[in-house]
Amino acid sequence: MSKILLVAESGSDMTPEVAAQYGITIVPMHVSFGGETRDDGSFPVTQMFEHYKKTHEPPRTSGCTPHDFEEAYAKLTEQNPGTPILHLAYSACTTCSMQSSVLAAQGRKDIEIIDTKSVSAGQFAVVLRVARALREHPEMTMEEALEIAKDAIEHVRMGFIPGDLDYLRAGGRVSNAAYLGAKILNLHPLIEIQDGKLMSTKKYRGAKSRVIAQMTQEYPDANQLRKDELWLIYGEGLEESVKRDVEAKLREKGYEKLTWVRTGCVIAAHSGPGAFGIVGFAE
Repeated sequence: MSKILLVAESGSDMTPEVAAQYGITIVPMHVSFGGETRDDGSFPVTQMFEHYKKTHEPPRTSGCTPHDFEEAYAKLTEQNPGTPILHLAYSACTTCSMQSSVLAAQGRKDIEIIDTKSVSAGQFAVVLRVARALREHPEMTMEEALEIAKDAIEHVRMGFIPGDLDYLRAGGRVSNAAYLGAKILNLHPLIEIQDGKLMSTKKYRGAKSRVIAQMTQEYPDANQLRKDELWLIYGEGLEESVKRDVEAKLREKGYEKLTWVRTGCVIAAHSGPGAFGIVGFAE
């Protein structure tokens, strides 16, 4: 058993099965709509979509609170006395979650916190790389684990295409002018994570399926992604035929292990249904 306990937020979109397999504690982020705030992962994302469709009330997201982390850290310490904790945090540029963890860990010397500078499957990939290293080398020290995390953070790459710009506009992430221009010209922005920030780096034009096919051809090569493994982000509603075409194109390019990661409510609240993205590690 590893001498280090890993913690991440639900916004990593890590499945409960993977978290259980590697003993990773997932702390819930939060989504507000319909007059109440709920834990991310505690309800189907389709409920949020249906509510927006009926009311045009945009869902709001918020990071984990200090109390969320206090509860998680107390439980881990009670169950694993003396075992250090490593929190691989959701990008601190996008939410207060990491700061909440820092507040919850005040006065404790057994908790290390590092900003993964990633969200969704980008954070998932970083956490999983550290978890696999700890499983292979359970005697690893915290200093060694932090070095592996830093290397993963430096090399992870993530790009995605939102499923529905209505959600970005409703949440204030896109101006009305930009939204109308994109709708009229049938544009789809490529959003990339750069130093923890979500940046629109390119605009594709055309039908969604064609745009996804083009991104699938270009993005892995442009970022020199390693061939051994990719994580593919998909939002509820992305057609199965599109997913099959993506897999076929990536297999042709020599990519081996492909893992589909469904967006949870935190990411879906901003990207809408049918989002698509690619995550991997640069050579």
